[in-house]
Amino acid sequence: MELVSSSSRLNKSVRQQYMVLPQHGKVQVTYVWIDGSGQGLRNKTRTLDQEPTGVQDVPKWNFDGSSTNQSEGSNSDLYLVPVRMFKDPFLLDPNKLVLCEVLKHTQEPAETNLRHSCNSVMDQVKEHAIWFGIEQEYTILGMDGRPYSWPINGFPAPQGPFYCGVGADKAYGRDIAECHYKACLYAEVKIAGTNAEVMPSQWEYQVGPCEGIEMGDHLWMSRFLLYRVCEDFGLKVSVDPKPVAGDWNGSGCHTNVSTWRMRQDGGLQFIEQAIEKLNRRHMEHVCVYDANGGQDNLRRLTGFHETSNIKHFSSGVADRSASIRIPRQCSKEGRGYFEDRRPASNCDPYAVTMAIASTILLMDEDNQEK
Repeated sequence: MELVSSSSRLNKSVRQQYMVLPQHGKVQVTYVWIDGSGQGLRNKTRTLDQEPTGVQDVPKWNFDGSSTNQSEGSNSDLYLVPVRMFKDPFLLDPNKLVLCEVLKHTQEPAETNLRHSCNSVMDQVKEHAIWFGIEQEYTILGMDGRPYSWPINGFPAPQGPFYCGVGADKAYGRDIAECHYKACLYAEVKIAGTNAEVMPSQWEYQVGPCEGIEMGDHLWMSRFLLYRVCEDFGLKVSVDPKPVAGDWNGSGCHTNVSTWRMRQDGGLQFIEQAIEKLNRRHMEHVCVYDANGGQDNLRRLTGFHETSNIKHFSSGVADRSASIRIPRQCSKEGRGYFEDRRPASNCDPYAVTMAIASTILLMDEDNQEK
């Protein structure tokens, strides 16, 4: 029997009785932030006297950083600075979700607050109108830590029929993917699509196109919504880049990139120039493309299972075994975007987009900052 959390078995019809009660003009605002692991998300909720019209109407707040591995108990207060507001698909209108940066008491960014430096880079390259689209892969797990619906004492059939599959024996956990999709649409997260992935119980959704800092904001909020949807179903989600050892696909965060010049006629030359710059800084990028300084991608980027080898940079048209893929349509039209297939599923999108923007737009041909 599949293990699910006991809280998911609570009577949801009883909960609904309270969810429809009037709020008399008050608004619940849930603050969401990245914790000290650089991967986990935390949240807490407060009441405002009226519906905020924008993130500027949401006050700063604080929290106990010693309980999130972000400060010591003797100096534990950290500050939450709202940076982007979304509609709340769990509490519904007029209630809100706000993504926050974390600042120390000195008003400097906390160690895991990579948004601050990313935003600085995006401001520098604003004239290039850089767009990103990220493909977030993840695996649904039972509370026992095994992929959802996998046999208790064995393995499912080999990979093959599960990618974009349909049917009870091919698509495991579609309810999660579809509820998450609806939650993102309601919240006005820029979700673009979803599909079942190659490994059973593995799924993907796409966020974008987003310009500049917006990419990291929307991807982090999409992850929060995914964790909350799985919580309601009593299941877990894993963004481990290699959730199951052996002959199974890993999970990535393929990152699609396009500047204004790449999108114009003749833009392919600028795509090729960007790829050459990425080639020269391959190992620097590998080090920031997963949450463990490149160590997690050692398990994933093996040259097998639709990945490149972590030790070697490669690129190609329609080549999913390359570090960088140029979509065939973009090659034919001579413009468009490229896909960096190296980022791992547990990456910080702020780190990834900052590294890419810095390399392709702020570095000259000799890898020196312009």
